[in-house]
Amino acid sequence: MTVVELFNLFLIVSALHGFAFSIILFLSKNGREKSMIYLNLLILSISINNLQSWALERGLLQNRFELEYMQFSWHFLSMPFLYMFLIHYLNLTDKFFNILKFAIPGFLLLVAAQVSFVLSSSGTDSKENLDYIYEVYASLEEFFSMITSLSIFIYSMYILNKKENLFQKTLSFDNLKWLNTFFILSSIGYLFWIVALVVKINLNFTGFLFSYYPLRILTTVLIYWLGYQGLRQLRIVKERKKIRASLLIDLNGEFNLDTVDLNTKKTSLESNQLERQSEQFNDIDNFIKSKKKYLLSKYTLQDLSNDTQLGSSTLSSVINNIAKKSFTDYLNEMRIESAKNLLLDPDYSEYTITSVGLESGFNSKSTFYTVFKKHTGHTPVEYKNLSLAMLKS
Repeated sequence: MTVVELFNLFLIVSALHGFAFSIILFLSKNGREKSMIYLNLLILSISINNLQSWALERGLLQNRFELEYMQFSWHFLSMPFLYMFLIHYLNLTDKFFNILKFAIPGFLLLVAAQVSFVLSSSGTDSKENLDYIYEVYASLEEFFSMITSLSIFIYSMYILNKKENLFQKTLSFDNLKWLNTFFILSSIGYLFWIVALVVKINLNFTGFLFSYYPLRILTTVLIYWLGYQGLRQLRIVKERKKIRASLLIDLNGEFNLDTVDLNTKKTSLESNQLERQSEQFNDIDNFIKSKKKYLLSKYTLQDLSNDTQLGSSTLSSVINNIAKKSFTDYLNEMRIESAKNLLLDPDYSEYTITSVGLESGFNSKSTFYTVFKKHTGHTPVEYKNLSLAMLKS
């Protein structure tokens, strides 16, 4: 099999895979969410573009009402759909405009212009010259599409990285690392696109197909990855919201910052340091448990110091001497107990392990698994299965 044949096979498989993925996404439990609909349209636009490229390369459209020259810029719609997915996922629809009001008419205008160009040029010259003229025209259209797409991409990245204050509620449920990774990899994709277009021009619009191989492969992989991650993250966010509501935690991720002044203990307690630290620890323990501070993944000794008016070194000494463990291990024990309760709660039996771990105060699924096994000797799944089996027996 030649490289061209292999690439053509990749195009058709990726297109069919994209269509299948779109159907599965649409029929899924969360597939009707506005953000997921736009994500689905993004996947479809890339899939149609790949199917069109495959058909043209295979010559399936030759001599069929000039369709061999109809290479519509489906990729023109990709970034507008990504932008719409982003503002819906971040709940920013009331703060940013609907770009599809311009993108859809723009795409239709490109289609109309291309059809008019092909029909007016058809039969006026030899096929060789027509091929050349059309590739020049298509390159100009592609350049326009690339500039427009890149502008929307940069603006979307600006929203994601510079407007965090507008979507703090979303950030309390999703750190958005998966989206940032997508934007980083997409930046590489745009470099591939620029290189492919430059090669196309330098080769005088002939023999340039190879320059698009890396772009098509990366784009397809990214789209599937984004679709999977988007659907997965939407489910996790929904589950976390329900768990957090049941734990009576503010949905904005903001905990009550009532402070406790433990410094008065120094003058009212006996001089015995251990006894003083024991009473201080009881107050600290009651404060952390009543305010559920252990459910905050980034709660540090400095945060506790701000809440209790005691120095970080004093707090560390109190917890080490009385609890006989580090501050992190002390919090993790409470997080593990919270996770155990959630894992065995029938109301959350269908929830992902990730949702349970993150809402128990861990900052990642991997950390949750590691700490849970360290404290229980089992992974969360093993613990859940063993505990449920014991309850049934």
